[in-house]
Amino acid sequence: MAPPTSSDPAPCPPLQTYLFPALPHLGSALEWVCPAPRRHSPALYAMAPPLPVLPRPHLTGGVVFAGLGEAVVVPARAKPGSDRDRLGLGEMGLPEERSGSGSGSGSGSGERARSWSPPPELSRAAHVPSMARYRELHGRSVLEPREFWGDIAKEFYWKTPCSGPFLQYNFDVTKGKIFIEWMKGATTNICYNLLDRNVNEKKLGDRVAFYWEGNEPGEATQITYRELLTQVCRCANALRKQGIRKGDRVSIYMPMILELVVAMLACARLGALHSIVFAGFSADSLCERILDSSCTLLITADAFYRGEKLVNLKELVDDALHKCREKGFPVKRCIVVKHLGRAELGTGDSPSHSPPLKRPCQDLQDKTKAKPMSKRPQIPWNQGVDLWWHEILGDSEEECEPEWCDAEDPLFILYTSGSTGKPKGVVHTTGGYMLYTATSFKYVFDFHEDDVFWCTADIGWITGHSYVTYGPLANGATSVLFEGIPTYPDVSRLWNIVDKYKVTKFYTAPTAIRLLMKFGDEPVNKYSRASLRVLGTVGEPINPEAWLWYHRVVGAQRCPIVDTFWQTETGGHMLTPLPGATPMKPGSATFPFFGVAPAILNESGEELEGEAEGYLVFKQPWPGIMRTVYGNHERFEATYFRKFPGYYVTGDGCRRDEDGYYWITGRIDDMLNVSGHLLSTAEVESALVEHKAIAEAAVVSHPHPVKGECLYCFVTLREGHAFTPALAEELKKQVREKISPIATPDYIQNAPGLPKTRSGKIMRRVLRKIAQNDHDLGDTSTVADQSVISHLFSHRCQTAL
Repeated sequence: MAPPTSSDPAPCPPLQTYLFPALPHLGSALEWVCPAPRRHSPALYAMAPPLPVLPRPHLTGGVVFAGLGEAVVVPARAKPGSDRDRLGLGEMGLPEERSGSGSGSGSGSGERARSWSPPPELSRAAHVPSMARYRELHGRSVLEPREFWGDIAKEFYWKTPCSGPFLQYNFDVTKGKIFIEWMKGATTNICYNLLDRNVNEKKLGDRVAFYWEGNEPGEATQITYRELLTQVCRCANALRKQGIRKGDRVSIYMPMILELVVAMLACARLGALHSIVFAGFSADSLCERILDSSCTLLITADAFYRGEKLVNLKELVDDALHKCREKGFPVKRCIVVKHLGRAELGTGDSPSHSPPLKRPCQDLQDKTKAKPMSKRPQIPWNQGVDLWWHEILGDSEEECEPEWCDAEDPLFILYTSGSTGKPKGVVHTTGGYMLYTATSFKYVFDFHEDDVFWCTADIGWITGHSYVTYGPLANGATSVLFEGIPTYPDVSRLWNIVDKYKVTKFYTAPTAIRLLMKFGDEPVNKYSRASLRVLGTVGEPINPEAWLWYHRVVGAQRCPIVDTFWQTETGGHMLTPLPGATPMKPGSATFPFFGVAPAILNESGEELEGEAEGYLVFKQPWPGIMRTVYGNHERFEATYFRKFPGYYVTGDGCRRDEDGYYWITGRIDDMLNVSGHLLSTAEVESALVEHKAIAEAAVVSHPHPVKGECLYCFVTLREGHAFTPALAEELKKQVREKISPIATPDYIQNAPGLPKTRSGKIMRRVLRKIAQNDHDLGDTSTVADQSVISHLFSHRCQTAL
């Protein structure tokens, strides 16, 4: 695709300040044999000029933001004083920089209480090399958001300028409808900025966009930015032929293959909203999400392997589409990627190779024992609905004009569990999400052009959206896309891949770290990992023991760890260290990212100063914040803004220590965090009571040594049913099928009665204590029947912790 013609508005001029310097051309594509990527020497980094103090430009000289009005803000409940006071920055903004060997927060003694300074060699080359520089940038980002984000916006292409105020919002439900608008009236296309801009303007067409590593070792390929652009255009043209237009919704239910990235970017190119459903979810979950978003087209694959397990994806899709038809919503078209059957095609058109038709799988417990050969499954086919991906793309043109979208046009819907049990369709928009994921990726991972980045998250989750696809591609990064799991065919798989592709920045979940810790240091030390510079964690708080093992063993005590806190709803990082600046404390998410103004509130909604623990909230919007719940704005307001008017409420508890570091203490509402995946207690309870034997169910969290939390379920039986091991297995299967294997309960206890108040409310606080065998119950005077508690304690499940 050619760059804009002379009749088009010119691209935004290069940023003249210092937030997004243009990346010089890397040169030829990285060799597939994976030699070490070229690196700038420390001497070359040292020659770079120091980052000067950011000026405060008026945004009237750029094509995009000429004539911007002032931000119109309905502020949070402001305290008397300046904006700096209102945002809680104090005189200096944030805590003063401390020695790297200073005392910690009381999270433990010895190593656990120590803070770890960034390596000096990394700090010298970092975009943010010190806490002083961080405080300067953060202060400007929250006090002058228009100027700060306006400067960053100049790095991107905008078809037309912003026609009104750069930022407008209201966080206070008592003052009217909740809304957030960034750069409304400016038009752009995020796919154009991720691909066309990098290929045509930045001359990165030959740079590798993704190294794809299949489930089976030896199955791998790569795709360059130019090749990815071509595939996306062909897919977008194919979707147009199927009637997809701007504003339509397209559901995507696929494994971690390159076609998944192609499909989501093709939707973005057309201005259609993609709704990606994690391929581990059940047919019921897929059906529910299709119905809620009214998707008219579904993109999937025939089947895939996850470790040794075969997942017949098309079979699950057909079940989901049958359920949709039964509920009066027939999906018109289903496009199927021939993934396991790719070898039959005999073409080189596809961007990824196929796993073998038969695969001997190694037994992890007995590596000398071979598993039986696994055959490719039969794929069901509906001639009136189903289309093969390779056939419709094969007939498509290689150029596709993008649909120009308003900055506030919706980009995608991503469902996350809600406390009522019904998943919430989180809506993110084009302009703000693009700015925030690009900026957070660059600074949180300290991205440089010679990096190879690997985020192990599935694209079906927000981490995969933001830090596998949009953030890396917006920066012209090279990433690894991995189809498999950390323990297949053995527990050293991740470190083999790190060495194979010379990964420099590695981002994974604490659950994976705790899992691999169980196997000791030897599987890690089999590989060099010398390329690693920065490690990251995401999805849940990391316990100090896992942090220290990750730092000591995986990072060889030379890689800073960015322990990131954020949510599906926030679009990108909210609390995080910066690798070249922040002294780290094991288990702490440290400080707010640019544009983020956190506060800790008590139950009365009063802001707590200094050392404190309470509700984590945010005082003002950042560009990546969600805009609504799809089709239910009232639920958006009730969930995030009604409890404390004037603030965005995260639903998480938080502690701030004496040094100003933030520590996430867990969910405050009825939500569970299992292996980094947020589950609704109501959703699991609903799945349980659908069984004919169950009259009532209550689900609470229980500590788990690997998953962080697991599900402990109390079930009350209907008359005429007995609690047996077979029934327990049936209930686990039912939850797996109704929701996902992730939601499978670890413990199910027969509960003839549940502790309830006299008004009938289940006291989950007491159930959590029973599950953990903790007899310190606090005040139970409101429990209607005290004998229920003693009975449940005496019959509790035997748990690992």
